[in-house]
Amino acid sequence: MAEDFYKLLGVSRGASKDEIKKAYRKLSRENHPDAKPDDKAAAAKFQQVQNAWDVLGDEEKRAKYDQFGHAAFERGGSPFQQGGPVDLGDLFGGGGFDFGNLFGGGGGRRAPRPQKGQDVQASIDVAFTTAAEGGHHELSIGPRKIDFRIPPGITNGQAIRLRGQGHPGSHGGPAGDVLVTVKVAPHPWFRREGRNLLIDVPVTMTEAALGGKVDVPTLTEGHVSLTVPAGSSSGTKLRLRGKGIPDRKTGERGDQFVILKIAVPKELDDRSRELLEEFAERAVGNPRDGLW
Repeated sequence: MAEDFYKLLGVSRGASKDEIKKAYRKLSRENHPDAKPDDKAAAAKFQQVQNAWDVLGDEEKRAKYDQFGHAAFERGGSPFQQGGPVDLGDLFGGGGFDFGNLFGGGGGRRAPRPQKGQDVQASIDVAFTTAAEGGHHELSIGPRKIDFRIPPGITNGQAIRLRGQGHPGSHGGPAGDVLVTVKVAPHPWFRREGRNLLIDVPVTMTEAALGGKVDVPTLTEGHVSLTVPAGSSSGTKLRLRGKGIPDRKTGERGDQFVILKIAVPKELDDRSRELLEEFAERAVGNPRDGLW
């Protein structure tokens, strides 16, 4: 009894045509007479695979086969190719296969086509400052250690391609690449928006009301003195030009924005309370007037 075509190709009865075609190509390459010369079992398998594809690759024939099985073709002649020509362009995926490498002149065999090695996926954790300013990192790939440069301005989730550092190629082909996905650790003070840095800086009520100088940290240049304008509100955003993240292509830096947060004391002594109450009585206007 003939073997079920679906079982022969290793696919389910509900498989799509693309799944069937992929299985057909794989088995045909594995059992092709040129790949396994003088192997009678492989030659027989190759012919069975062609017969299965001739039926399952044709929608009309497949429908008949699904309904009646092999009996659908027992009358009126076999639908199979039976030694007829095999479409090698279909078998090996069209123009991507070098037929000169498959069949040599006069029956000889040429060397297989060079194949690039497989890529390797990896991920690393880097500090916020390293991602912003760049640096070096060492990565272990099996027994090898690769030292590579992290470009300045890289963002969380971006990948670095290390060409030629992956698995070796075959038949003289080039090695694959290593694709390193970068995970950037959060910073305790700074957060990033594109090439700009943001930092919240608390100020006292008097600093906000009267203005003054405050020391503000930067990512790489230590502390700088910043002028707080008199009458600043909580949420006021002040710019420090050129203190942000460098552009990966031009090197031009973004800016650092300082967001003022007015810190209100939780406890007041009697004198401070009296002064604030006096200030409240003398204050002019309601900040909520006209908002609603």
